[in-house]
Amino acid sequence: TPPGRLTVGEHLHNWLEGYVKTNCSQRTLDGYQSIIETHLIPALGHIQLKALYPQAIQSYYGKACERLSARTVHHHHRVLSQSLKFAVRQGYLGRNPAELVDAPSPRKKVMRTLTPGEVEVLFENAQDNYYYPVTYTAVSTGLRQAELLGLRWRDVDLDMLSISVSQVLYKRRGICVFKEPKTAHSRRRVAMTPKLALFLREYKQERGLLYLELGKQFTLDDLVFISVELKPIDPCVLSHAFNRMAAQAGLGGVRFHDLRHTFASLMFLRGAKSKVIS
Repeated sequence: TPPGRLTVGEHLHNWLEGYVKTNCSQRTLDGYQSIIETHLIPALGHIQLKALYPQAIQSYYGKACERLSARTVHHHHRVLSQSLKFAVRQGYLGRNPAELVDAPSPRKKVMRTLTPGEVEVLFENAQDNYYYPVTYTAVSTGLRQAELLGLRWRDVDLDMLSISVSQVLYKRRGICVFKEPKTAHSRRRVAMTPKLALFLREYKQERGLLYLELGKQFTLDDLVFISVELKPIDPCVLSHAFNRMAAQAGLGGVRFHDLRHTFASLMFLRGAKSKVIS
């Protein structure tokens, strides 16, 4: 299609294939593609790119906010604006019309952290839960859910009291996939307490005995935290299981991600510097 007759839908597809696919992660590509195919193209795809005015974009945001959260529509705005910024660089547009639009302001999620007393209550109520080990490790290290679920025994040095974050687990299109951490900062070594090292040492012995009973070989490449079926834990399953675990402990509204903030909060209470925590 000649540049002058290019539609918004055609441009969005070209942007996905020519820029996003080669410069972003597969997870980012999937997320952008979903937004574009499900929302942006049905609403704006038929408009010629050069005829996409701020009023049409603002109108779309208004209608979208009637059925979607402001945070979701704000994310649509980011995707659309990035694609139009690319169109400006390619010479298809003189200015990015999305920059002249007021995007919905998402409400900030309230960060929920557990107090030391609440952590004790959670642990006391969850000790017999299958997901207690990964929960205990999350509170003790501040690792993200994806980092914990990608952890292998070779990444855990029980003698040197350290954990190496070298792979993460994400769910993409219903399938759990492993990948390297997104940034060099995310690929790091985390210190663990002697108490956590003792806990994981005992947990490792239990896992080894289970594998022996099942006639399976236990290796350093095995995941630290696995499902009952000895497969990678589905992140959604863990999140829902934790929600139930927290609710049963009288801590409703706490998410698994909040354990990362809880770790930071507990470290502050113990006098740790913010630079050390990060």
